[in-house]
Amino acid sequence: MGSITVVGMGPGSFGLMSMEAWELMKNAPELVLRTAVHPTADELKKKGIEFSSFDDRYETAEDFESLYNSIAEELTDRAAKGETLVYAVPGSPLVAERTVVLLREKAQEKNVELTILPAMSFVEVLYTRLGIDPISGLTIVDAADLERLPLDIPTGIIITQVYSPMIASEAKLSLMEMLPDEFEIIYTHNLGLPDESIRRIPLYQLDRQPDIDHLTSVYIPARKKDERFDFTPFTEIMRRLREPGGCPWDREQTPESLRKHILEEAYEVIEAIDTGDKELLCEELGDLLLQIVFQARIAEETGSFSMQDVIDGISEKMIRRHPHIFGDVEASDAAAVMVEWEALKRKEKPERSSVIDGLPPELPGLLAAAKLQQRAAGVGFEWPDIKQAWDKCREEAEELKAAAAKGNQSEIEEEMGDLLFACVNLSRLLNVPAEVAIMKANRKFRRRFSFVENKINENGGDWKKFDTDALIAFWNEAKKEE
Repeated sequence: MGSITVVGMGPGSFGLMSMEAWELMKNAPELVLRTAVHPTADELKKKGIEFSSFDDRYETAEDFESLYNSIAEELTDRAAKGETLVYAVPGSPLVAERTVVLLREKAQEKNVELTILPAMSFVEVLYTRLGIDPISGLTIVDAADLERLPLDIPTGIIITQVYSPMIASEAKLSLMEMLPDEFEIIYTHNLGLPDESIRRIPLYQLDRQPDIDHLTSVYIPARKKDERFDFTPFTEIMRRLREPGGCPWDREQTPESLRKHILEEAYEVIEAIDTGDKELLCEELGDLLLQIVFQARIAEETGSFSMQDVIDGISEKMIRRHPHIFGDVEASDAAAVMVEWEALKRKEKPERSSVIDGLPPELPGLLAAAKLQQRAAGVGFEWPDIKQAWDKCREEAEELKAAAAKGNQSEIEEEMGDLLFACVNLSRLLNVPAEVAIMKANRKFRRRFSFVENKINENGGDWKKFDTDALIAFWNEAKKEE
């Protein structure tokens, strides 16, 4: 059984390679380079050191993964047959070197002795040239893996293997998903060599550089957290989903087809608030925001408005409607703020002749009733105290009972509506949003009914076997459980 010792040729010039690596390469029975396209390989030739490389396979391999896999396979096969090999790779064996990862796996499978020696990589040169301290956080990624990088990564990023204009172009497009086109990046070439080049360029020019080759890498500085919210990554995602070649479902949507999703997401936000689950609330707020960005993107495609217009518009409105904060108006309490708010709304919407104009007809019934009552109360159309609201509920209940006794369905429906409207008014005066209250009641019913249903299933699953008293007993048990 032979062995494999892996050494690094350093990031560039011969002087950056370790003495240990040099001695091993100089005295190796069999020296194999992953690639001879490296400055150290030229020095080896000058010094008369013989070696072989895998450069011929770069032209015939289907992809890099199959290429690297074949290299690791051959090296471990040769060692298993008794050869003692020194395998040299550019930079460090432990930094962005896929063949070494595969070597570890295959050497273990074939019981081949494998030694990996540390070496300087281009990363150390980059630290020095740019004055970067990696302790503050740094992400190293292969250009081919950029699509898997999180959009909100907070660290600086070193991108390796930017070895061709095509790869640089793909990397640029991936980076534009998280950064503005003009974002300043640092392009590096031939680090550690006499003709090294380090230059700052806007992101959109990455694939236009004249010297892109196997010694090219890119550094993306960490983005400073801005006090302002940056919607750019999010809006760019939506743009990509909607453009030709994007998601078929997203491209088919219209403002009308998305209406139901806006309602659903709003209700899910309310449910998350009621449960007190902060992580769920964060997620649901994101889902609701998605619907807003989606609508704005569709509008932008037709030239109507953009997401920036939405943000600017609501920002201006909030300043305009809070003169007690941003102006010289005084408001002693929350009630005074609401009076001022409604007055400003009427001033901004002079086309509305009635205080109850402007309510969307699609509002859920309970919410619409509460809004109508709130508008009326704002101009003084209100019970003097809550006692009358209680009395009104009782009155409407009696009228409903009388209508039910007559059996007139149209009258029953009308009186039921009156009772519900009166209950909404009472709910409003008790500072309980009726829509929220009914949602909680629905959730409570689901929980308790599920408990009853489970009890039925535990006892054979036949509802007909249980009379009303038994079902009520299960229901009361569910209440006790809560």
